[in-house]
Amino acid sequence: MPTTLKLSELISALSYALDITEGQPEGHCIRSCWIGMHIGQALGLTAPQLWDLYYTILLKDLGCSSNAARISELYLTDDRQFKQDFKLVGASLPQMLGFVFSNTGTHASSWRQRAQSILNVLRHGKEMADELISTRCHRGADIARQLRFNENVARGIQALDEHWDGSGRPLGLQGEAIPLSSRIALLAQVLDVFHVTHGRHAALTEVQSRAGSWFDPQLVAVIGQLGASAPFWQQLEADDIDQAVLALEPAQCAVPLDEDYMDEIAEGFGQVVDSKSPFTAGHSQRVGHYADCIASELGMAPARRRWLKRAALLHDVGKLGVSNTILDKPGRLDADEWAAVQRHAGYTETILDRIGHFAEMARVAGAHHEKLDGSGYPRGLRADAIALETRIITTADIFDAINAERPYHPATPVARTLDIMRQHLHSAIDAECFAALERVLRAEGAL
Repeated sequence: MPTTLKLSELISALSYALDITEGQPEGHCIRSCWIGMHIGQALGLTAPQLWDLYYTILLKDLGCSSNAARISELYLTDDRQFKQDFKLVGASLPQMLGFVFSNTGTHASSWRQRAQSILNVLRHGKEMADELISTRCHRGADIARQLRFNENVARGIQALDEHWDGSGRPLGLQGEAIPLSSRIALLAQVLDVFHVTHGRHAALTEVQSRAGSWFDPQLVAVIGQLGASAPFWQQLEADDIDQAVLALEPAQCAVPLDEDYMDEIAEGFGQVVDSKSPFTAGHSQRVGHYADCIASELGMAPARRRWLKRAALLHDVGKLGVSNTILDKPGRLDADEWAAVQRHAGYTETILDRIGHFAEMARVAGAHHEKLDGSGYPRGLRADAIALETRIITTADIFDAINAERPYHPATPVARTLDIMRQHLHSAIDAECFAALERVLRAEGAL
């Protein structure tokens, strides 16, 4: 069935999920897109080139979740804080050393472990950075292709961290060998980060200091001209920046957003979520599958099942805002860590609610940790306030959380998983949804 939702509306809203996994203030990708599109317009790019640039910038961080667990492992630190601080670091040795000492071993268990971690980074920092950036860039490009974006967008995302002087990654491209969209995206990204943290003048000074090293000097000259205009900054700082960015998509290049494409986008962002931790690989896909099967067993209409599966695929998008030091912790979480985990449900609702057409989906997906007895989160809803669709997602989510390997427990056999779930019928798990799940597992030969 066709929808009036536009691709730009959907992707710009979901870009907020990429902001939180990068530890950036909300709207970072949106603001970067505003900056980059004005650079592109000033250069006289064609409509197709501007369309490619538009989605390269909105999706520039598409692969960012794929190296989060590795950052926490290698640097013994909060991956989100690490990424946030890293975007403020230039190429100078004092800056790099300051970053290493400030962001390495912050979650070490002892001073000795922290010292060993810092020493390891000093010895192998280049190889570690090469690995992390390569993973991020190539993964982002691959997901962009899965989402039907053309090769120009995919290559633009892949080359985001290349530098004009050849000192960047992952391929060490130099000068005009770097796709123009990548050059613009990196410049726009850095300008936004410094503008948010240090103000207009500092942002312009920072990008000008990197002209000829990180940035194409011609692009820096363009941003200098744009930065002399007060309206440029006023719109960048305005509350309606989202609407301003939506208006920048070249209308003549707009791509139809049909039901099949929406399914693919939900699956793609589900992969972004699952890439954040090695323990959640395939989780969103499995929850989507079981939610769909349970809904079918309960006689739900095909169109509603399709809608529900999207909600299930996106139910954990808020986990992109939770540090891997917490998600991958093998032991019991303390009170602050547990509170951080609980916030992910609210993040899911907030992100999805940015899409007008997804208002109901936002409530359904964001409530997947509510319990029938009112002891769940984030709102403590009771049974009569929890939709059937949410109960289905919750049942599928709990099944996979117990059945699959997690940092705090090994994989659990299906029969034992169901025994554990039976102990929570009528309190956390809907009995009809559970019975439907049993029938699905039996039909699939899992029982």
